[in-house]
Amino acid sequence: MPPSEPQNSSPAIARLLQMMAKLRDPDGGCPWDLRQDFATIAPYTIEEAYEVADAIERGDLGDLKDELGDLLFQVVFHAQMAEERGDFTFTDVVTAIVDKMEARHPHVFAGGTLEDERAVNKWWEERKEFERAAKAAATGRAPSTLDGIAIGLPALTRALKLQKRAARVGFDWSDAPPILDKLDEELRELRAELASGDTSRIEDEFGDVLFVVVNLARHLKLDPETALRGTNAKFERRFRFIEQQLAADGRTPEAASLDEMEALWQRAKKES
Repeated sequence: MPPSEPQNSSPAIARLLQMMAKLRDPDGGCPWDLRQDFATIAPYTIEEAYEVADAIERGDLGDLKDELGDLLFQVVFHAQMAEERGDFTFTDVVTAIVDKMEARHPHVFAGGTLEDERAVNKWWEERKEFERAAKAAATGRAPSTLDGIAIGLPALTRALKLQKRAARVGFDWSDAPPILDKLDEELRELRAELASGDTSRIEDEFGDVLFVVVNLARHLKLDPETALRGTNAKFERRFRFIEQQLAADGRTPEAASLDEMEALWQRAKKES
């Protein structure tokens, strides 16, 4: 099926941009919006991205439409603040992403040919590598294999990306069993630091344990964020069962003993 004609969304986008400018107008704008800057808005941007992912995971397309709008508003907010500083505009943001996507898809926009998805992925990575090297050169620093992995990513996701990038140049285990041995080693080191009582060193060793767990997930072809989300959902489902069972007797978890709640937990495991 051929692609449909693009919808003319300019009036809607123009209305959104005008609204954002009005919210940030020192003469009659919103006091809260006027107080914001890139750093204070960034957490809201991240939160909206997660809410988009949540709507997708729940399969709620109506909610997805709303959440995408919230995320778009965040983009417009940042662009408005940048325009006020004279750095760039929303149009610059759109132009930059269009140029980037055209450059990364020559088989679609430039008459090039890529045989299959594997070839597309190879070209994509090569193009991103070129862009990272160009950015490093522009800032006068030596390029690194690890360039471009955002610090603001969730820690598990960033660990996974760091490991994948290092693996491209051969810095990796060959399979999973040695990683289990490394996990045992890191757990022994954590136990030793727990005995020392040094909070800083305990945190350091605990981080090492998590990093190795992420590496194990990668070699098992699992996404650690997805695995942990599943476990979070399982914990929530079982804990809610405990609350419901206690509520049926007119009680709350605070009024129950740990042994009682553990017994209900085991029931929840059997029934879920």
